[in-house]
Amino acid sequence: MVFIIFGWMWKKTRVANLVVVLLTTFSWFILGIWYGFGFCPSTEWHWQVRIELGYYDMPNSYTKFLVDSLTGLDVSQKLVDVFAVLFLVMALMASVFTNTRDWRKKWTKR
Repeated sequence: MVFIIFGWMWKKTRVANLVVVLLTTFSWFILGIWYGFGFCPSTEWHWQVRIELGYYDMPNSYTKFLVDSLTGLDVSQKLVDVFAVLFLVMALMASVFTNTRDWRKKWTKR
């Protein structure tokens, strides 16, 4: 999540960040059609591991799980979802903007 939000800031990680943000967006909104909004294969795997370890009382969202675990609070699912989408959209816009700017600079030098 940290890489998705901030990976566009460093030139060396911008392309990788764009790929990860696009894959995340695809997973959340396209795979989410079949598996539920915000679906992530990594989260699914994590849930399966936690179930095998005997943890059954988990929220529907990994982001909510992290927020609740880190803060000790029971934050509203809707609030967590709104902020997750907001940060994803902002990260996507920043990544597209910085990568486009870099590609334009590269092509205008030729």
